Amino acid sequence: QVQLVESGGGLVQAGGSLRLSCAASGSFFSICDMGWYRQAPGKQRELVALLTSGGGTNYADSVKGRFTISRDNAKKTVYLEMTNLKSEDTAVYSCNAYKRFWYNYWGQGTQVTVSS
Repeated sequence: QVQLVESGGGLVQAGGSLRLSCAASGSFFSICDMGWYRQAPGKQRELVALLTSGGGTNYADSVKGRFTISRDNAKKTVYLEMTNLKSEDTAVYSCNAYKRFWYNYWGQGTQVTVSS
């Protein structure tokens, strides 16, 4: 019943742009902190961008100025706008909905590959 469905991944040339989307089912979306994570082969998963239910944001240093996280509560969707993509951005990107004590849900992940 509770589900996060991601879309927007693909193959992009370095310097290009891409928008990832994660659509949520259920009534939990508006009260959750939403985050985008990524994991490259052989590496730990890292937090890329976080958007709290109150509107605050946090970004990894490596993506500051290039990535933007946003949400549309009416559409129950969180976005990750990625610009000036670099080869080191290549990873599987996953969205997460989190509310302490109640929710910790993950999307299926979408592959982003940036060619140099």
